[in-house]
Amino acid sequence: MLISRLLSSYSYSAKAALVCRQVLFQQRGSIRWSHAASYAYKAVIFDMGGVLLPSPYRLAEEWEIRNKVPIGTIKEAIRSGGDSGPWMKYMRGELSAQNFVEEFGRQCSNITGSLVPIHSFLRELTSNFMVKQLPCMTEAIQCIRAEGLKTAVLSNNFFLHSGEAFLPLDRSQFDVIVESCIEGVCKPDPRIYHLCLGRLGVQPQESIFLDDIGQNLKTAAQIGLHTIKVNNAEEALQLLENQLGFTLKNFVPNTRSVRKTMEIPRDSLKVYLENVFGESSDTLIVRQFSHGQSNPTYYVKFNERQLVLRKKPPGKLLPAAHAVEREYRIMKALGEAGIPVPKVYNLCEDSSIIGTPFYLMEYFSGRIFKDPALPGMEAAERRAIYSAMNKVLCKIHSVDIKAAGLEDYGKHGAYIQRQVQIWTKQYRSSETDTIPDMERLIEWLPQHLPKDQKTAVVHGDFRLDNLIFHPDTLDVIGILDWELSTLGDPISDVAYNCLAHYLPPDLPIQKGLKQCDLKELGIPSAEEYFEEYCNNMGVPKIPNWNFYMAFSFFRIAAILQGVYSRSLTGQASSASAEAGGKLAKSMASIAWDFATKEGFRLFKSLPGTNSETAKRSYGTWCRTFPLSQPHSRAMATQSNASLHSSSKGLLIISPDGLSGEAQKLYYQLKEFIEVNIYPAEQELRNYQFSEKRWTPHPLVEELKQKAKSLGLWNLFLPLESDPEGKYGARLTNMEYAHLCELMGTSLYAPEIFNCSAPDTGNMEVLVRYGTEEQKERWLKPLLEGEIRSCFAMTEPKVASSDATNIESSIKEEKDSYIINGHKWWTSGALDPHCKICIFMGKTNPDAPRHKQQTMILVPMDSPGITILRPLTVYGLEDAPAGHGEILFENVRVPKENILLGRGRGFEIAQGRLGPGRIHHCMRLIGNAERSLTLMKQRVKSRVAFGKPLAEQGTILADIAKSRAEIEQARLLVLKAAHLMDTVGNKEAALEIALIKMVAPTMAQQVVDRAIQSFGAAGLSNDFPLAQFHAWARALRLADGPDEVHRATVAKIELKR
Repeated sequence: MLISRLLSSYSYSAKAALVCRQVLFQQRGSIRWSHAASYAYKAVIFDMGGVLLPSPYRLAEEWEIRNKVPIGTIKEAIRSGGDSGPWMKYMRGELSAQNFVEEFGRQCSNITGSLVPIHSFLRELTSNFMVKQLPCMTEAIQCIRAEGLKTAVLSNNFFLHSGEAFLPLDRSQFDVIVESCIEGVCKPDPRIYHLCLGRLGVQPQESIFLDDIGQNLKTAAQIGLHTIKVNNAEEALQLLENQLGFTLKNFVPNTRSVRKTMEIPRDSLKVYLENVFGESSDTLIVRQFSHGQSNPTYYVKFNERQLVLRKKPPGKLLPAAHAVEREYRIMKALGEAGIPVPKVYNLCEDSSIIGTPFYLMEYFSGRIFKDPALPGMEAAERRAIYSAMNKVLCKIHSVDIKAAGLEDYGKHGAYIQRQVQIWTKQYRSSETDTIPDMERLIEWLPQHLPKDQKTAVVHGDFRLDNLIFHPDTLDVIGILDWELSTLGDPISDVAYNCLAHYLPPDLPIQKGLKQCDLKELGIPSAEEYFEEYCNNMGVPKIPNWNFYMAFSFFRIAAILQGVYSRSLTGQASSASAEAGGKLAKSMASIAWDFATKEGFRLFKSLPGTNSETAKRSYGTWCRTFPLSQPHSRAMATQSNASLHSSSKGLLIISPDGLSGEAQKLYYQLKEFIEVNIYPAEQELRNYQFSEKRWTPHPLVEELKQKAKSLGLWNLFLPLESDPEGKYGARLTNMEYAHLCELMGTSLYAPEIFNCSAPDTGNMEVLVRYGTEEQKERWLKPLLEGEIRSCFAMTEPKVASSDATNIESSIKEEKDSYIINGHKWWTSGALDPHCKICIFMGKTNPDAPRHKQQTMILVPMDSPGITILRPLTVYGLEDAPAGHGEILFENVRVPKENILLGRGRGFEIAQGRLGPGRIHHCMRLIGNAERSLTLMKQRVKSRVAFGKPLAEQGTILADIAKSRAEIEQARLLVLKAAHLMDTVGNKEAALEIALIKMVAPTMAQQVVDRAIQSFGAAGLSNDFPLAQFHAWARALRLADGPDEVHRATVAKIELKR
């Protein structure tokens, strides 16, 4: 599944020659920008009429002749009308098609002195050959995009009678389409050029603009764009080709011009082909397939022959890797044995021809299904495709090795053992950093090898998109990518074939099926697929399926690491290799999960073992047990939590004990963080110190949308506040505790999942106490992530740990309230998306002590609000949200903005601090767990005073103390969450105070030890530790001073 994405060029590249396929990485611009790095340009912008489509002005002249209208009438009408004339008004979308025909017709008639049938001209302008894109332009766009550049249409356009814009183009050709009738501004107005450039995300000097009108080009040039005037399409494309530096002809799907580092000698190749095929040729077309990352693969057109050339990469190679000779041999033998493979023509082991050995094969035609979910197909078709794949795999495994002459193609027996040794060695030779899960697997796999292994031809990378299906039927006509083939255990092929079942659908290098409803799709589950294989082969099922899955993911992780290592030296043949290689850690984690499952299976199979006590996570026994209730705490009557969670009355101390839906969310969240957030952290940390830091990073906004689309959104709202799941995920506090801890492992994760303070607390306030109008205006956009919020309570002139000290005033005046006050540490106030503030002030200083305060909603654009400065935490500004010092001077807000009522601010504050009371503590556990993980990785890779840091006594003691403290704090947090779910927040006051007292100090100590193990690096911005430490210390104040929590605990304890 992932191997050919990152190892096997042919499988990916040969297929690319067959059908147009999506780019490897789905993130915006990832492959394209990397491919475009060698060029000065990043985008090409096209006008539509006269560039992509035939010229409307030429049509006008021809139409005028046919309709006996004086030549030049239409052009004169356009010119004389100017910006206020009907033509330009039509282009700006200010006139309907009908009104345009009437007004422009009158204008033309006034020029000619006779009736001009403009409706006829408009009809011809939007039909027949005028709506067909010039073929040379289509091919040029394909070539441009293949090189990694962006493309756009910038057109003065109009609406048809139907009300739709006239755009007879395939929109998928363009990253951006800007139409004047939609934007309300036309070329040559500079604004429309800037609009297009902004949406492309490029600078003027990085773009080339093609238009057929001089004035449009003049303005573009003044802005800084490079321009080309189009009088003749072919000539214009030749000029464009010269500027870009690559050909705009001979496009083959998913190929590009050959990269400079991957060039091959064409003259010697041409001579070689003439000798092989016995014919001469005047031309030779060579293009490189875009995605292969192991063996560079090329499309070659020699006369009318379409070929695929696959070669070893240049440079020093890993042992036994890139064996194109073996690929050639196996494909030749299997083709003769009746297995559907491309025909191979010749193997050249003479490196003097093109620099390395290579072989030639036929360019196959057919259908390739890249997405394992097979979108757009019927359930019956999907099942038939998976069945055909299963049968052809069985056909491979049934090949008579001796008859095929493949007895010496690999060793017989002990295949898995050898493979583990091979991939361990490969991993070690390309290791750049310690991956803890790989270390575990390297130790575990040899100890759990399958006892009985059959020997057959194994493909090594068998998956759906390595198969070519007939253009019209669901028969497999070709199997690609044989680089990893050998003699071995056939079950390893089946397990590898099922990897997609365990991968998420948004994985950058390969879509998966993990979150799909397979039954509805008609796709067999992994278990059903394996059972079908066993039935087809006539063999019994094996019990150790999880071992084979663990081995498969281990192998992928090792290959990914090799690709990443080569990318650091520039040897990997795909520009996306570095990004793909960094997924090695994620694949190793999945492999270890399967190893753990296999360990559970073996443990449960032992006599006398109890499966309920067999699971462990984070070093804590994962078993569910009743938490006995003190007699002083009456159980709440039928809590809403019991309707959702199977854990009513049970303390769940490991994610594996969660309910099905909560567990699914947990592992989705884990994958998302590991794949998308961890790799981006350094970029985000650096951004926080840049000049742009007060503007949200585009990547954060992009990840928010991605998380939202996956349902990883608004997870924080507790079931008790949202029993119907109208706003959130209907998780109990205890379920959310596990997810919140995961989010705490990255400072950026909570915001990406719309689960960050102060928005979470503010949204809870609106859910609990907001009116329907307040919810519609403020809660809805907060839940959608369209805006952010802040909470103004703390004041610089009083000890705000005692909220009754607050001096800010909220005074009633007719139909409004007038607000005055000086607030600080108003978190989130500096974010440009912060649109609403919940403000706490006194409405009646003479009322009883806890009835003086009121909360009110204050729009942040209200006159009288001044943000004085951003405050810092140990020098950290926490941009772009920040912590603002704010002055409220005679700020007027409507009475309907009051929350719950006058004098009820303390009541709201207590509700706001309900589930929100422990969110910080949950995240602090994640901070500490990540810090300990980083510490362990660091001490294993550093040597001091003659031995690894991991062997130093003080380091060992620190690791032991950190583990113990994390476990203790986690259990206390989970107990508090459990009590909040079962006996209510009030009865859980002791545990809530305890965790607020314990968690920040624990995290601060654990992070401090990690920093100490890193040395000076731990204080830097190169790791998250410094920020973890700062926020752990800050929360000993921000979440209530330690002294207040200690006093609360002591008072409750004395009453017991």
